[in-house]
Amino acid sequence: MSGRTRLALCAYAATLLAAGSLIPLVEEAGWLVPAAVLLGVQSGVGALARRAPLARSVTVAVQTLVTLVLLTLVFVRDLALFGVVPTPGALVGLGELLMAGGEDVGTYAIPAPLTDGIELMMVGGVLVIGLAVDAMAVTFRSAAPAGLPLLALYSVAAGLSDGGAGWLWFVLAASGYLLLLLAEGRDRLSQWGRVFGGASRTKGGLADGLSGVSGGSSPVRTGRRIGVLALGVALVAPLALPSLDTGLLGGSGPGNGRGSGGGTISAVNPLVSLQNNLNQPENREVMTYRSNIQDPQSLYLRILALDEFNGSEWRSSTRRLTDIPDRLPLPEGLGADVSVTEVRTNISASRSYQQTYLPLPYPASEVRIGGRWRYEPEGRTLVGDDGQTTRGAQYEVGSLVVEPTAEQLAAAGAPPEKLLREYTRVPDSLPAVVAETAERVTEGSANAYERAVKLQDWFASEGGFTYDTSVTSGTGTTAIARFLRDKEGFCVHFSFSMAAMARTLGIPARVAVGFTPGTMKSDGAISVGLRDAHAWPELYFEGVGWTRFEPTPSRGSTPSWTRPEVPTDGASDVAEPSATASAAPSAAPSAENSCPPQLRQEGGCGPSQEPGAALPTDRGTPAGTVLLVVLTAVAVLVLPLSPLLWRTRTRNRRLGTGGRTPADAAARTMAAWREVSDTAWDHGVAPDDSLTPRKAAARIVRLGRLDTTAAEAVHRIAGSVEQVLYAPEPRPAAGAADDALAVRAGLEAAAGRGARLRAMFLPRSSVRVVWALADRRAALAERWAARPGAGRWSARLRRLSRQHG
Repeated sequence: MSGRTRLALCAYAATLLAAGSLIPLVEEAGWLVPAAVLLGVQSGVGALARRAPLARSVTVAVQTLVTLVLLTLVFVRDLALFGVVPTPGALVGLGELLMAGGEDVGTYAIPAPLTDGIELMMVGGVLVIGLAVDAMAVTFRSAAPAGLPLLALYSVAAGLSDGGAGWLWFVLAASGYLLLLLAEGRDRLSQWGRVFGGASRTKGGLADGLSGVSGGSSPVRTGRRIGVLALGVALVAPLALPSLDTGLLGGSGPGNGRGSGGGTISAVNPLVSLQNNLNQPENREVMTYRSNIQDPQSLYLRILALDEFNGSEWRSSTRRLTDIPDRLPLPEGLGADVSVTEVRTNISASRSYQQTYLPLPYPASEVRIGGRWRYEPEGRTLVGDDGQTTRGAQYEVGSLVVEPTAEQLAAAGAPPEKLLREYTRVPDSLPAVVAETAERVTEGSANAYERAVKLQDWFASEGGFTYDTSVTSGTGTTAIARFLRDKEGFCVHFSFSMAAMARTLGIPARVAVGFTPGTMKSDGAISVGLRDAHAWPELYFEGVGWTRFEPTPSRGSTPSWTRPEVPTDGASDVAEPSATASAAPSAAPSAENSCPPQLRQEGGCGPSQEPGAALPTDRGTPAGTVLLVVLTAVAVLVLPLSPLLWRTRTRNRRLGTGGRTPADAAARTMAAWREVSDTAWDHGVAPDDSLTPRKAAARIVRLGRLDTTAAEAVHRIAGSVEQVLYAPEPRPAAGAADDALAVRAGLEAAAGRGARLRAMFLPRSSVRVVWALADRRAALAERWAARPGAGRWSARLRRLSRQHG
């Protein structure tokens, strides 16, 4: 195999390994198969173009054109000429699909559904990176800079996946890059002479530098040591460095660092961080507060509301931001006859707690805080602007403690039509079991309030549900149906399932994400930690507004208005907000108002748009998916065992019986000798073609530490080989196959357990497959060059290369 071909293969492997870091970004990994196939075609075209030979710039141009053709064929073949040739319409289609993918990336949480646009971005991105790596490392023969696009690919995955691109993907990507550097170094050093030790081939004298026998040369050994050391340092160093606090709830990522964190990283999907926080081994404090509220256990700190359910996830709707008014308006739907107490809370956030949304008691009536913050009226949330975060923030909040009675909730009127239409919408893909279960649980209820209480009690105590934070998070229709079947989950599953069921009953519902009240400290302050992260449903009742419910068992506190006996003693210092409290915002947003990056990703800066992805239909697993899974499983099982299978087949063919003529006997003898040589090679005794059969047999006996029986078998086969090669009338001895098996048994008995496993599953002699493929390719090249007219075409290509080189 030529050095440039080896470089091309290593560049392909390095790109594919780095592309694996993108797998956590989407729900399905099926995109990796077409990416691998198209990347292989792209690399193969580059190899052919370099053999032509063409100018290096022409080679890159050809690969770019082929890449465009491949993307056209896979994604917009209906718009292409003959399904392959890119037309202006096909290019426009690719552009539109790419823009749709960009919108999907900003719309969906991680892991996102594999829409056509996202798949184009994934596959196309891998092809672009692969083209850059191939051009740098192979075409321009400079492998070191090729690490930059590989690093860019991994960095994008690590940045978007909220820690999903963990150490395994880093090891794979780094290993691919080190393999590329090693291949380039071997190619450069080989130009100065033989560098790698090991067995040489009879044809061409190619050394097996990767077999590990006879040791590598000093430069190779040094390169390996440097690579292992660099990889080890890269893995160990992050453990000693401060970790980045990520996520909507401020939880740390997969790392265990104890530092205060670095730059602001806000998760698009709050559920990922929420589950991470609940499973933290240490309940790290994220904020403390003091409040004059009489019952601190009812003071939930709310971050934002997820009010749109599209079948794949719950998310925040697109909302416009305004400046923070001096006095926040009255909550929507709150009537004058509901008991209300205004309380004051002073909150101090830890410097390790960094996220864009400001935790507030709901509903807040006044917020005093410094910095760049904006107000979203529908959800009554504050969002940091231009990089503003909660890190070290200290602020004072006035909020209303709304205490409706059961009678007031039961007598609630019909919600406004617009609100009812928006907050009772469910996707068509919602399984029928959700609505059926809701109807069954709430059977006999007289009003929406009684239905809501029955749903809460069924989840919290009567339905047989188990609280378990280890259950896989998910908010889509399939996850809800699975939760209702298995009855295991944590607050995410309880809140989203209750909200979805309430919507099927015609009750407006959304889900709030934030923190439970926390734990009282000895000095009177209340501490909120990572494990206090929580999600709960809010249901709307006209005359009361958005009202908290608590379906999650053993978490938070059950609202007083849902208990069988509501306390009769009224709250002290009850004061109804005056009409003047609902002052309009101080300034309307202008077109130039900047939007925080996180809210922009979640659609908080403009009109709502429906996602372009198709919703799940729960029609069963598609046949294509089943076939892909089966093929992947077969590949996973067969590929690691392919050296063993090839070696077993070769041994059986060599030692099999066939023919009774002297020529057949001679062929069996030579086949048995090759089998003995390869068996010894598999056990660490590399063949030496410069030795006679007798000396080679003695070398196998000595290095293989064979016993008497196996040694005699080796010498018998060697004697038969000498008869076949040198005797005027060859008389090979019978029983060569049995002797070969005896030699194998002797080598296995003398070898250690690790050597035996290596010889079985990773036999060194399997490199002959690579040699055979190289010989076949060389033969094909010779036949191609020998065909009529080949010289004329080669001359034209050389002239073209000189003109453009």
